[in-house]
Amino acid sequence: MTQPPILVTGGTGILGSLVVPRLRATGREIRVMSRKARDSEPGVQYVVGDLVSGDGVDAAVTGVGTIVHLAGTAKGDAQKTERLVQAARGAGASHLVYISVVGADRIPVVGFGRLPFAYFASKRAAEQVVMNSGLPWTALRATQFHELIEIVCKGLNKLPVAPIPAGFRFQPVDADAVAARLVELALGEPAGQVPDIGGPRVYRLVDLFRSYLRATKRRKAVLPVWIGGKTARVIRGGANLLEGTTGSGTTWEDWLEERVSGGRRARESVPAAPQR
Repeated sequence: MTQPPILVTGGTGILGSLVVPRLRATGREIRVMSRKARDSEPGVQYVVGDLVSGDGVDAAVTGVGTIVHLAGTAKGDAQKTERLVQAARGAGASHLVYISVVGADRIPVVGFGRLPFAYFASKRAAEQVVMNSGLPWTALRATQFHELIEIVCKGLNKLPVAPIPAGFRFQPVDADAVAARLVELALGEPAGQVPDIGGPRVYRLVDLFRSYLRATKRRKAVLPVWIGGKTARVIRGGANLLEGTTGSGTTWEDWLEERVSGGRRARESVPAAPQR
């Protein structure tokens, strides 16, 4: 009997672009919901669907069994997930797999408005929609991807002086390791809340930024900034890190070296413009 396709939301993002080919490699048919039309390819069908407006979502979930929900932002995740859940219930989906963030259940977002920490609250609200959906579900929380840390470092580097929140630590994880775990979960039985996943080392944010500067051969003055309030206090206490376990996978240094050297190799491979 032919198995129903697996639907992936957010399938064109950092994580989704790794999950989709891994799922396809298992022989399953994959359907990717995207806000923009894309050409389908063997075994991977792209369909247009918008979790904000709801347009196309019912059609996207029709006939699927498992849904891997990777689409997410710092605002409105609960409402988007609710739209997906309603459509999934109507279509009789058998398994909803959700990616969240370590600390979503421990970090209170108080007084930060639309600053990055609101992401934790957004993910927690979406988690609760999944848990109360009535669908069989699995949820995995991950620490920040290396790519996200790189984006933060690039942003800090654009400023005249880099303001670094004092005492903030992160445990960056390889997105491909998270993708591999999600594929295992998607192909398995619904398991509820599964153990968190994170990288092999914990770093101070200032050290992550300084290693980024060294790797990219840049210089930048750093200004430690003390952030008050309950949210900052629990982050300094490690609420965004794995509890009592050691992570695994590629270290930040190794990932960064490959990123920088890979980019250098790509630039060097471009033929020089002919001299006139």
